[in-house]
Amino acid sequence: MNLVESTNVNNTASFKQALINPNALEGGLYSPLTLPFFEGEKYADLSYKDFALKLIESFGFGEEELFKKALKSYDNFYDKNSPIALQKIGEKTYLNELWHGPTRAFKDMALQPFGVLLKEFSKDKNILIICATSGDTGPATLKSFENMKNIKVVCMYPKYGTSRVQELQMRALDKGNLKVFAIDEDFDAAQNTLKQMLASKEFQEEIKTLNYELCAANSVNFGRILFQIIYHYYASLKLYKEFQEEVEIIIPSGNFGNALGAFYAKNMGAKISKIKIASNANNILSEFFNQGVYDLRGKILKKTISPAMDILISSNIERLLFAKFKDLRTKELMNLLKNQKYFKLEKEELQSLQEDFEADFCEDEECMQFIKQSKILIDPHTATCFKMLNKQKPTLITSTAEWTKFTPSMVKALYGRDCKDEKEDLKFIAKEFNAEVKEEILTLFDFTSKEEKVFKANMIKEEILTWMRK
Repeated sequence: MNLVESTNVNNTASFKQALINPNALEGGLYSPLTLPFFEGEKYADLSYKDFALKLIESFGFGEEELFKKALKSYDNFYDKNSPIALQKIGEKTYLNELWHGPTRAFKDMALQPFGVLLKEFSKDKNILIICATSGDTGPATLKSFENMKNIKVVCMYPKYGTSRVQELQMRALDKGNLKVFAIDEDFDAAQNTLKQMLASKEFQEEIKTLNYELCAANSVNFGRILFQIIYHYYASLKLYKEFQEEVEIIIPSGNFGNALGAFYAKNMGAKISKIKIASNANNILSEFFNQGVYDLRGKILKKTISPAMDILISSNIERLLFAKFKDLRTKELMNLLKNQKYFKLEKEELQSLQEDFEADFCEDEECMQFIKQSKILIDPHTATCFKMLNKQKPTLITSTAEWTKFTPSMVKALYGRDCKDEKEDLKFIAKEFNAEVKEEILTLFDFTSKEEKVFKANMIKEEILTWMRK
């Protein structure tokens, strides 16, 4: 199967081509024109890795041995037999914990195997990967590619838009083939800068003169999305076997890649009834799914206790529009959003979306109440999901990060006070809840580095070239 551009189906690319160079000719996103039907129930008793390989094979991309090698990267997770953990928290409610990888966030689920594939596909090339992060993509990307000889990674993050642990994770990896830039703007500015560089012929040529090819590790790269389909299908199948009912999935959503994976899984045959989109106070997605409008006019990004969701421009909505309405309508809507900061769906189009999706948003105060009321430790992103929980239906709550990355918010929610010493408060919470804290998290607080410079987003291109030339 080839992938096609979301705004021009005549532009096709193999999976390998789209993985190495995700920048489509007209600036759209590579996506499947159609999705294969996957009979997951036939493989319900397989291990996670074996199930994943069967699902990937259904796409017909080939390269089965490489995919098998990529999936072995899950041996780096807490439980090498299963990278996810399903935790029952109610009669019909489970947490789908996706954060048991090296950086304690769900991005490891895709970026660990993605890193292996890109390394194998680019053995005869030098690759420069650029990523923009709202907190978790950065550490996961840097960890996936550290110490690789022919691959360099640049990561941009909003200086005041991530947790301290997320920033320390990136700063601790800022060496060798990895480079980290803090910008004094928000994630949307970082992501826009990334897209501009990917689309710039001039920048691509400059990178080529340095004997490198340009790539991206954000979910604009379909290689990321592919691995996110798997855990939604696998987990929903486990619940379907138990309850013999279709499953609701609640997903904390920012850039929409995680939710898109669930949508693809549903359309491939997973027993999923509704995909519930949980937003924080930046409720752009709840407006979209409830009203059929995407309206950036006058919007100002709000900083919340769930920073990885502090996003207004959700890139993967483009792939959803393409799946529902095909390329011409997608191009029309994306051009309206780019030029007028607004588009509105037709009534029938909104109804089509609502066949699969529901959406709501959660203010910080509500989120902290869910953390306080929970009998187990849940991070502020996972907490946004509980507002949409219907306990009468089999439900998967997608848990995207370990609580240890957000100690100040946890302290505020649990004890109603400010965090005084993050490391000590982290250990205090862990003792109170009899929870394990990984040593790699604790040692981050001992990390020191020279004071980093903070950049304007429009400076990053030249800074990358300067670093590359050294």
